[in-house]
Amino acid sequence: MKIAVVVPDNRDEFRRYADPAPHFGTAPTALLDGFAALPECEVHVVCCVQQPVAAPEKIGPNIYYHTEIVPKWGWLRGGYLGCIRSIRRQLQKIQPDIVHGQGTERYCALSAVFSGFPNVLTIHGNMRLIAQVNGARPFSFQWLAARLEGFTLPRADGVVCITRYTREAVADLAWRTWVVPNAVNREFFEVNPAPDPERSPVILCVGAVCYRKNQNDFIRALDPLARANKIKLVFLGQTDKSDYCQEFFELVRARDWCEHQSFASHDHVKALLCSATMSALPTREDNCPMVVLEAMAAGVPVLASNVGGVPDLIEHEKTGLFCDPQRPESFREGVARLLGEPKLGRQLVANAKTEAQRRFHPQVVARRHLEIYREVIQERNAKS
Repeated sequence: MKIAVVVPDNRDEFRRYADPAPHFGTAPTALLDGFAALPECEVHVVCCVQQPVAAPEKIGPNIYYHTEIVPKWGWLRGGYLGCIRSIRRQLQKIQPDIVHGQGTERYCALSAVFSGFPNVLTIHGNMRLIAQVNGARPFSFQWLAARLEGFTLPRADGVVCITRYTREAVADLAWRTWVVPNAVNREFFEVNPAPDPERSPVILCVGAVCYRKNQNDFIRALDPLARANKIKLVFLGQTDKSDYCQEFFELVRARDWCEHQSFASHDHVKALLCSATMSALPTREDNCPMVVLEAMAAGVPVLASNVGGVPDLIEHEKTGLFCDPQRPESFREGVARLLGEPKLGRQLVANAKTEAQRRFHPQVVARRHLEIYREVIQERNAKS
């Protein structure tokens, strides 16, 4: 089967055009890793960039890489028309059996539905829900992305939903859906956490610093615990110039038990997981947060908000613990429980690693995608 995967090359988003190799999001990278182990498929990754970048012919034994240089007018300000046209031309050369658009917030979904080939979309972030939670201003990126999502979903041959939460969110627009969780990079399954018993317990909180991810309430909730116990709260995630981030920096500076590290590679995340006592996600809204899947695969106990798609990923008191973002004191209760009940933590880890291997391993997720592709192709052939 010949598959075209339309996905952003993050070298363009972060303006790191000199980097020698393509870089995709963690979930698409893990899916490609799964495809690389399946010789029955030939995968063509197609990306748009605004400046020339290193473009290797292949990034895997059966994975080809194609980049299209599109000037600024062809991006959001031009309704992504330049990206759509460039990708369509490339797809005409490739002649794939199916096109898979990764994400609805940029050009990928639009390019897939206007490709002329059988196509599916994956929603990684529910842009309509994110815009609602964040109160996106009219004509802001999130506001526009939400409308792009509403435009593309009804035009796709199907939508891959990474949790049931997404399936419910798109039920009014997508005429066919499948629930398939994200894959986790296989390297996380090889992590062996070994927290230093001589050092303070480390609570790792990964995610872009913003109102939706709810870091500030998490810090304040742990104040009483930090006064009575030695703990280290480490944040890893991007920041911006918003008022929320300014408040976050003030909270961190005022507490010697808090530390912020900028967004880093998955190698950095793996290194932090090796020394972490637990991974915490106090989010107000989330679809299929990779930090939960990665911690489960790595063998680190998870404390996460019982919201969005998170209940699809962990089971309370079996593979993780839930907290309630409407009750910030539940953050403190969950952290205290994991610190005070090491036997519970070991049980959660054992169950979570088994579940991650069964559901989130790259080859498992890639094979499920092949089944979906065949279904879509057969349906298209039956109609023609």
